[in-house]
Amino acid sequence: MAAFSDAFQDELDRLLKWRRDVRHFKTDPVDEALLTECLDAFLKAPSVGLSEPWRVVRVASDTARRAAFENFKEANDQALKGYSGEKAKLYAGLKLSGMQESPVQLAIYCDEATDKGAGLGAGTMPEMRRYSVVGAINLFWLTARAKGLGVGWVSILDPVRLNHDLDVPKDWSLVAYLCVGFPQEASDTPELEQMGWEDRRRALPVEVR
Repeated sequence: MAAFSDAFQDELDRLLKWRRDVRHFKTDPVDEALLTECLDAFLKAPSVGLSEPWRVVRVASDTARRAAFENFKEANDQALKGYSGEKAKLYAGLKLSGMQESPVQLAIYCDEATDKGAGLGAGTMPEMRRYSVVGAINLFWLTARAKGLGVGWVSILDPVRLNHDLDVPKDWSLVAYLCVGFPQEASDTPELEQMGWEDRRRALPVEVR
């Protein structure tokens, strides 16, 4: 396989740095053709046994969005109770979702009961199906960023409640709730780092056995 050019590798590294989780979105609509181009990245993703277990639900109706946001608010209030002192004060000031502004919202599921792939590679590690979905989400995220869109991953949700509200099949497990749209501002520094919540590692610790 031929190596990519130095220029391409530099641009790829730049894309990885600018991938950033976005929580501040413009309300401008996203062109459907552009969104489709980004979603097509799922079709290029690796998956265990070629099972392609990802299932994408477009959360578009006012009713569904309202239910998802109420879910987040209650889960966020509960999470706040787990902190105290300065950490609680800092947590309370964080913006942890773009659900009120983002024009596109996607619930990404793993079909745990899919027949595709005939179970290859998932017998000893069934969680590989979910890992495959995460890998596909990462390709979608990078593609969206390369095309000028931002993506935010909302994990402060009750998945059982969301599954009920979205009326998904019982064998689907929630992997991600994504907000998608044009960022209000550009930054290559994680917002949690900017706000002083945590620092990013500058070197990867590798253990040798």
